[in-house]
Amino acid sequence: MPGDLDHDLVDTSHDPEKWHDNRNSCRFPLLWKPIITIMTALTIPSSTASGLVNRLANLFALPSFDALEKLRPTAYLDGLRGFAAFLVYWHHHELWSHGLVRDAIFEQGYGFDGQHYFSALPFVRNFFGGGHYAVATFFVISGYVLSVKPMRLIHAGEQEKLADNLASALFRRWLRLFMPLIATTFLFMTSWHAFGIWVDSAKPQSNYHDEFWWWYAEVKNFSFIYHLGGEPWLSYNFHLWSIPVEFRGSMVVYTSLLAFSRCTRKARLWCQVALIFYFVYIVDGTHYALFSAGMLLNDLDLLAAKDELPNFLAQLEPFSKHLFYSLFVVSFYLGGVPVHTKDINDLAKTPGWYYLSFLKPQAVYDYKWFYLFWAGVFLVASVPRIPWLKRFFETRFCQYLGRISFALYLVHGPILWTIGDRIYTAVGWAREPQITMLANWVNKFPLPMAGPFGLEMAFLLPHIILLPLTLYVAEISTRLFDEPSVTFPNWLYKQVLGSGQQPTRLP
Repeated sequence: MPGDLDHDLVDTSHDPEKWHDNRNSCRFPLLWKPIITIMTALTIPSSTASGLVNRLANLFALPSFDALEKLRPTAYLDGLRGFAAFLVYWHHHELWSHGLVRDAIFEQGYGFDGQHYFSALPFVRNFFGGGHYAVATFFVISGYVLSVKPMRLIHAGEQEKLADNLASALFRRWLRLFMPLIATTFLFMTSWHAFGIWVDSAKPQSNYHDEFWWWYAEVKNFSFIYHLGGEPWLSYNFHLWSIPVEFRGSMVVYTSLLAFSRCTRKARLWCQVALIFYFVYIVDGTHYALFSAGMLLNDLDLLAAKDELPNFLAQLEPFSKHLFYSLFVVSFYLGGVPVHTKDINDLAKTPGWYYLSFLKPQAVYDYKWFYLFWAGVFLVASVPRIPWLKRFFETRFCQYLGRISFALYLVHGPILWTIGDRIYTAVGWAREPQITMLANWVNKFPLPMAGPFGLEMAFLLPHIILLPLTLYVAEISTRLFDEPSVTFPNWLYKQVLGSGQQPTRLP
């Protein structure tokens, strides 16, 4: 998911371009630099062509890791988001390689229907099928980071600056989320016709003109968040169902911040709690409860930093260590909720979930999101209070994953369905469609199936190729699409403001 700490949502004492360097362990050029170089090269002497070559080489170069600069206070959220994106990658590869028949093992509980697998054990299962847990965590993190700057302004009573901040955020949000989606799905769709690539589950049109029109129609409907009816998936990358949810959740956060901005501290906190209760227990809105809970956690953190927590929370401080370790354990257990069906009776039949199944509210249709709500909230709340866990997410690798997390989320599916599918077919994971359509790849380089379910040699060894390739494509996509989706909306917003723009006053 996208890194939501856009320029005006964090400490504005940092220069926008320097901010990219501060948050990463690498330095990368923005998209406009190579574009300007190419345009300039068309009108200047050929002696400067070497500059163009250098620009393009930098654009597609491998990451160059530098020493980490001082981390921001919320850097652990970047790392957590990055590691969660990696769990999504791993989850989808486990499901795809093991086929539609046996993938239920990853999404059923340990002991369900008499099946006992190491990969389905409580806690362990999150490292095999933790994609849903990761998405819930994405939403909580988004609610938290989107409210960082506005909530600080609310605490400071700076209403005019809050209005400007929310106006900017609302203007830029759609572009921030959908520009990379449009670019990556367009390239993926184009590759089918440009290279004649067969993709399992894809239904390409007979010619590129029809394909383009079909893609356009799907994307414009998918990106219209008030669209009713039809499939909730984008057929050109069905993993991206969460992007419209992300946009709607952002609107919930921004409008809530505005609505509660003039409330007293006590009233503001109670309003946020009431909103979360409404989303979870009154209507089927657990996705938006996750965003709202992230906003509430941010509010509480700001109050804690000023020793202004409500009394009943402040009194828990002596027990905080045990409390947050307990929340982390509960989060990790609930994050492994079986998700193979939406039938709560199946959950009740799963060992370890019978009594928990009675907690599901009547309003929630897909029961997993109720348990994932608590899992995601408890995880984000506990990580900064568990020192070794916070340090893990602040490591260079997790910070790097955090920087490319949105692009990784966007591109891991297309790579899996093209190159990954062929490699899995070659090493022994062929299914019926692959046997028919990829006959030349079937068992081309068979590998042993030895190992626990989900950790077979034939599954692990392909990632020597697939993981570096996916990370590299995510890196390039970050430079080409993700970073410009931050800088371009910022530039555009400044252009439409005009000169001498006065701060907006809240009504």
